[in-house]
Amino acid sequence: MKATQDWTDARVHALRDVTPTVREFTLQVPGGASLHEPGGHLQVQLMVGGRLHTRSYSLIDAPGEASSPEFCRIAAKRLDAGKGGSLAMWQLAVGDSLRISAPQNHFPLDLSARAYWLVAAGVGVTPLLGMAQLLAKRGAQVHMAYAARSADELAYLAPLQASLGSRLQTFVSTAGQRMDLRDLVRQAPPDCQLYFCGPSPMLTDVRLAWGSAGRDMADLRYETFGTSGRLAPQAFRVKVPRHGLDIIVDSDTGLLDALEQNGVLALSDCRRGECGLCAMDVLRLTGEIDHRDVFLTDEEKASNRKICVCVSRVVGEITLETAYRPES
Repeated sequence: MKATQDWTDARVHALRDVTPTVREFTLQVPGGASLHEPGGHLQVQLMVGGRLHTRSYSLIDAPGEASSPEFCRIAAKRLDAGKGGSLAMWQLAVGDSLRISAPQNHFPLDLSARAYWLVAAGVGVTPLLGMAQLLAKRGAQVHMAYAARSADELAYLAPLQASLGSRLQTFVSTAGQRMDLRDLVRQAPPDCQLYFCGPSPMLTDVRLAWGSAGRDMADLRYETFGTSGRLAPQAFRVKVPRHGLDIIVDSDTGLLDALEQNGVLALSDCRRGECGLCAMDVLRLTGEIDHRDVFLTDEEKASNRKICVCVSRVVGEITLETAYRPES
């Protein structure tokens, strides 16, 4: 876990289903919720299958928009085939207690850009909502493209329309509408920054479209909400010789969670496969790594010399090296 992480007790104050699969949680934090900027998120500790797991959820409120300093809002999409974190969130009721981290931000908004394109897919709209509202209030040149599988899955559509009006484009798959990323990039004005949040495969397409258009990659900012990977989750074996560890990671348990549950305090931060802090050296591999991060390059993934343990999985068996060194 992150060595400097502090945890605070919070209480579920209210619940609201913003789409059939996205539920909003208003959390009450005694003593007041910490201030955050657009793009920020909380880490939440949850009991999943009798074990403590950590999950990250974007903060929804734009700066200063919370109804009271005691409250903040996050949202979780129900993933019936996921690792169980979203299902555990959906089982929470008003009055339930949980532990949360202080706000963190690996997806900050740069207010110095000349223009902005915001691109969201599904629940990826949550960190972009506050950005859209703030940029609109500042009179910035901002446009947004928002894709969802169906019209009823366009979460937070009303506040986005109120802030952006005709500058908001929506794309609904069931209506035969497809977001053309290359066309969006062509529409973007010079010196534009593009902010993307969505599934990892779509991020690959965004990066290709941005790069092939000759855009500065420093102007592409992104956050993902994970990927189900190429391979179906299944149990696998992991060994960590330095810790004398030899365990089976269940199909519904993440590798980082399994390591932490067995006393391996691996470094981590984003827990989304973005920052690379959790990357470990692979000493031996029998089988295949399902790389689910967006941090390692394609060449690094092909070499299988490292694995981002917060999101990636294995089919087969893997032996890892950690940064742990015993005190002399």
